[in-house]
Amino acid sequence: MLNILKTYFGYTDFRPLQKEIITNTINKKDTLVLMPTGGGKSLCYQIPALMMEGTTIVVSPLISLMKDQVEALQANGISARALNSVNTDTENTTVRMECQQGKVKLLYISPERILSEVNYLLRDIKISLFAIDEAHCISQWGHDFRPEYTQLDILRKQFPTIPIIALTATADKITRQDIIKQLRMDNPKVFISSFDRPNISLDVKKGYQQKEKIRIIKRFIEKHGNESGIIYCMSRKTAEKVSELLSNEGFDTAVYHAGLSNIEREKAQDDFINDRVQIVCATVAFGMGIDKSNVRWVIHYNLPKSIESFYQEIGRAGRDGLKSDTILFYSIGDMIQLTKFAEESNQKEINIEKLNRMQQYAETNICRRRILLSYFGETMEHDCGNCDVCRNPPEKFNGTIIIQKALSAIARTNQQIPTSTLIDILRGNYNQEIYENEYYKIKTFGVGKDITYRHWQNYILQMLNMGYIEIAYNEKNHLKITETGNKVLYSKQEAELVVIKEDEFSKYEFKKKQLETSYVNVKNNAYNINEDKDSLFETLRLLRLKLAEQEAIPPYIVMSDSTLQSLCDRKPTCIQDLDNISGLSEYKKNKYGRDFVSAIKLYLNQNI
Repeated sequence: MLNILKTYFGYTDFRPLQKEIITNTINKKDTLVLMPTGGGKSLCYQIPALMMEGTTIVVSPLISLMKDQVEALQANGISARALNSVNTDTENTTVRMECQQGKVKLLYISPERILSEVNYLLRDIKISLFAIDEAHCISQWGHDFRPEYTQLDILRKQFPTIPIIALTATADKITRQDIIKQLRMDNPKVFISSFDRPNISLDVKKGYQQKEKIRIIKRFIEKHGNESGIIYCMSRKTAEKVSELLSNEGFDTAVYHAGLSNIEREKAQDDFINDRVQIVCATVAFGMGIDKSNVRWVIHYNLPKSIESFYQEIGRAGRDGLKSDTILFYSIGDMIQLTKFAEESNQKEINIEKLNRMQQYAETNICRRRILLSYFGETMEHDCGNCDVCRNPPEKFNGTIIIQKALSAIARTNQQIPTSTLIDILRGNYNQEIYENEYYKIKTFGVGKDITYRHWQNYILQMLNMGYIEIAYNEKNHLKITETGNKVLYSKQEAELVVIKEDEFSKYEFKKKQLETSYVNVKNNAYNINEDKDSLFETLRLLRLKLAEQEAIPPYIVMSDSTLQSLCDRKPTCIQDLDNISGLSEYKKNKYGRDFVSAIKLYLNQNI
């Protein structure tokens, strides 16, 4: 087991639970695995596939995900293939023949395709294991329901002696039970890994408008140099607008959403995977098929609909274990829109509850990671130190008068105004609605003109979270004062607000990292070294890009960022020195070792 891990994957130690899961699987026992994105789920069936006689069938929901996995395995010298609609008939015929001849160790196939192959190809080959990836799609309670997955119980009916391993990154207790039931798993052993991803920072920003969001995002990206990132948006229109605004600022962006043609979506995804664009602005349709290990940041332009969605999406950053950052923007407008979606869904009560938990996460004044982990039933007894709440603990002040001003304006308009109108009244803004309804005549008009629009939005969010007001979603989103709010309004109790801290990007300007090593130099086999402390990493990164282009595969499949970092730390100058580089398999050492050693030696000679 350890020999396979080192030889084919370049690692000397297993991550937590991997060895136990692999042992259970090779003993031909059914297994259910819950492990976070980037936690090493794939190895839990890939190593058994290499140890067991026959072919492991991997059911995967997306062609892009299959492509990624197959390329990564082939890059390590492992016989893996995919059977799907993207292949030509000739290619699929070849794959079938190789499977029948016993030459394929892992065959990736979609749930739709496997149903049609049960009585044909699957009958003609020796199967060692069924691996069901993204298994939460099986359950009607999962957040990504996929009807074809519910028919996979046919595998147990037709092949009762073949073990099944089901794997997912997010599944609550009900979903886990449903997966076991739907797949007819035989007394499976359930392995639940820690959901903690300490390398990912967590940051929430409340009440920002589009212009401010773009300013913050721009400076955030500049801080991250040329590192890859994803911006998730609630709607297609927003994704396109954000992409346009960032493109105007000089950033390489692509758009991805369900409204685009298949060709447009595939191009956007392919450009991102191959580092031809730095940023993808996308709806939640993007990401499940992305196995890209060097995504360094994820931004949520809008509030996600659930913690499951949020957790999966931020999990696309830092899969290699290196430091990665996330930002979540949150506004009342998001809550109104998402509540409307939940109200109109087929599972109204469940979706409203999930949204409420997401709101609690965004509003919390305690360690965000503890809130996140507790949702998945995991307890952390200490603060993480890597979220905005831990880094800048909230300060509170007596906000009674501010809250009373807002509540008074709501009361004086007969509780018939939405948030935007309330802020216009408090700030004394004259517009058509104010004139038509004569709101400028009420006593509270303009009493909060000393407070900015964004700060009022933030204070109103706090009031909403503390239960002083509520939104009547069925009455044009009008604000209503609660019983608790009336106590504050009529001075029966005082109330605190959290001090709003100015955004860090308004204090510091991050200068774009200017890299003297150009892509053209790498194409010409020239290793020009700049004096930047990260220049060796950048040199190796560009060499990796060149090698990847020669083979038409994504750069991170040639070598991950964490492996490049190990090369920078150790600076090996001969092939033998590569033996203990984490993530560098024997196959890759023999294939790429001389190129990287030569680049490092040239770098060291030039710097001497």
